[in-house]
Amino acid sequence: MSRRGTTEEKTAKSYPIYRNRLVNMLVNRILKHGKKSLAYQIIYRALKKIQQKTKTNPLSILRQAIRGVTPDIAVKARRVGGSTHQVPIEIGSTQGKALAIRWLLGASQKRPG
Repeated sequence: MSRRGTTEEKTAKSYPIYRNRLVNMLVNRILKHGKKSLAYQIIYRALKKIQQKTKTNPLSILRQAIRGVTPDIAVKARRVGGSTHQVPIEIGSTQGKALAIRWLLGASQKRPG
């Protein structure tokens, strides 16, 4: 048990244009060399292309993509007896969103073009 007090959970701030925490989480993950304005430009260009191609709200499509990728459970190594076993555990919503964003960005970076 920790002797220190528990930490307060930090909430991500929302950016004024879309006022969405999900966009802010995405920007913080895509951040390159500390240039947040460049990351915002990349995201805004991508959302603009989504809106032009689908003629719908790009935030709803982004939410739908992240909801589709977000995992419900993950496996964690637990030591039982003398050997380790993979035990499934539930993932919280923020951890699931962080994993989904990481996976989406990894897949998009592997794509050609």
